[in-house]
Amino acid sequence: MKQRRPWLRWITMAILLVVGLVLIFNQPIKEQIVATYRPKVTRQSIANNNKKKGTYNFSDVKDLNLQSAARARASRQQINIIGEISMPEINMTIPVAKGVDNTTLALAAGTMRPGMKMGQGNYALAGHNMANGSKILFSPLYYHAKVGQMVYLTDLKRVYEYKIYKRTFIAATRVDVVNNTKQPIITMVTCDATGARRLLIRGHLVKSEVFKSAPANVQKAFSSKYTNGR
Repeated sequence: MKQRRPWLRWITMAILLVVGLVLIFNQPIKEQIVATYRPKVTRQSIANNNKKKGTYNFSDVKDLNLQSAARARASRQQINIIGEISMPEINMTIPVAKGVDNTTLALAAGTMRPGMKMGQGNYALAGHNMANGSKILFSPLYYHAKVGQMVYLTDLKRVYEYKIYKRTFIAATRVDVVNNTKQPIITMVTCDATGARRLLIRGHLVKSEVFKSAPANVQKAFSSKYTNGR
């Protein structure tokens, strides 16, 4: 009977070790990929990106995993940043991009309907919730957003201030929440902890003002690095 080769056993152990490390550090690595995304956003780049088309096929959007996050970073030039959203009370400031494709949602909040304008009608945004206490993308909404808190949206020209009046869970099939409204509101949608349902947060427009007239803490939040992963 032939004796098993020692080197084969060591190779097998090494492979198992690598697989184990990947499984253990999957979440931290994924969050680091998102956290280090620091696009340069200017008024001119926003104006240019607003002229581009977005993708709005919700059925094509998949859960964010390590592979899709890495692919998004490699394809980050395809992400059309058109603004930023901030909630200083929950330490969340992330970019807003056009559309809801996998690349966009891996690194930003995405607009859920074409032709939307900040401060007008229903400005609907989607973002990933990574659960497990994550701080990236729309995860802080799930853990910390409450009725009465303020949401700030900007195109770097003006700041639009919304006050949250609704926090509820809805079925994943509720696409009607994207529909336009007469009243100026913001709608933010993300997954619940299981991914089976959606967290819906809505706020009504309180006021809009030129960027330099916005509250100092809001200007600071928008002028700082994004809070993904911090």
